[in-house]
Amino acid sequence: MLNKKTILLILIVVLQITIFSQAKVTFEISTENLSKDEKVYLAGNHELLGVWNPGKVVLESKDNKLWKKTIKFPKNLNIEFKITKGSWETEGQLVSGVTPENFSFRTNKDTLISIKINDWKDKNPPIIIGQITGKVEYHNNLSAKGILPRDVIVWLPPGYEESSSKRFPVLYMHDGQNIIDPAMAAFGVDWQVDETCDSLIKLNEMNEIIVVGIYNSSQRRSDYSHNDTGYAYMRWMVNDLKPLIDKTYRTKPDRENTAVAGSSMGGLISFMLLWEYSDVFSKGACFSPAFKIDRFDFVKNVKNFNGKKKIIKIYIDNGGQGLEERLQPGIDEMVQVLVSKGYEIDKEILYFIDKEAEHNEAAWAKRMHKPLLWFFGKSK
Repeated sequence: MLNKKTILLILIVVLQITIFSQAKVTFEISTENLSKDEKVYLAGNHELLGVWNPGKVVLESKDNKLWKKTIKFPKNLNIEFKITKGSWETEGQLVSGVTPENFSFRTNKDTLISIKINDWKDKNPPIIIGQITGKVEYHNNLSAKGILPRDVIVWLPPGYEESSSKRFPVLYMHDGQNIIDPAMAAFGVDWQVDETCDSLIKLNEMNEIIVVGIYNSSQRRSDYSHNDTGYAYMRWMVNDLKPLIDKTYRTKPDRENTAVAGSSMGGLISFMLLWEYSDVFSKGACFSPAFKIDRFDFVKNVKNFNGKKKIIKIYIDNGGQGLEERLQPGIDEMVQVLVSKGYEIDKEILYFIDKEAEHNEAAWAKRMHKPLLWFFGKSK
């Protein structure tokens, strides 16, 4: 057995390793246009920043003008964060009417971060650039057991009304408020799925499709996770939403003409739908997917699967900046596992990396054409 002196020495060594492997980051946020009862929060891509929960990590202030918080992060991480009053509708602005991109830094050393917030999104709504291209229809307040109600937006292709008999493939997308309408997008920037589809169709490079955008809920992480809520969400999509879309619109309802897509956690649930319901979906696009990061690990499920090989096409991509860097090991591992199961690159898997891309809607918009052409492109 170890004696008390040895145990003490071990504890001292562990403590020293812990101290020297941390970077102390102090946030100092000076504010304007803030009411007495309002507070300032940080939301970012690390658990110490609430994993993008806008109302979890509150700062401290004595005069309601300068807000402070010191956090000890592990070293050598890329950290991204935003400043809010507790919700995404109250995000801080450096310039009135302009919602900034993510603030970012690397935890190489002890750091002081000073930011001046001059206004707030709820008091000066962001300037929205862009519009909806084409025809859309809405289905509001859809719900089912185990998940919260949500809205759905449906984009119809240019030729939908030209023929009363023509039917169309369907692409289902998560975070639906962010894919078509910039006025509804969380950060004022959408995926421009409507413009991209419209352009590719009119250039005769892509077959016409219907796009179904499913809005997320306040339980987004649970909805898109490998848990009871995630499986309830998938069951709702398969058993309730898809039959509604097939009944309401002229779809091609078979699996060959049904695809799913999403980013980050939406990329994970897209893969899960394709994997668990390959009798319903034949194609899935996973942008910057959270296959294996922190407490999430769906790679293990695929690795342990011993059933018959699924007849599916999987688009997987990632950027290289910020959170994208943390996602990359899990993505690499998932691709390796799929290849070991007999799935071939450029045949059943299309894999793309953009080292300069960040984790946001603007970056995913630039890559949207890739799965669209692979899934629905016209052969020349």
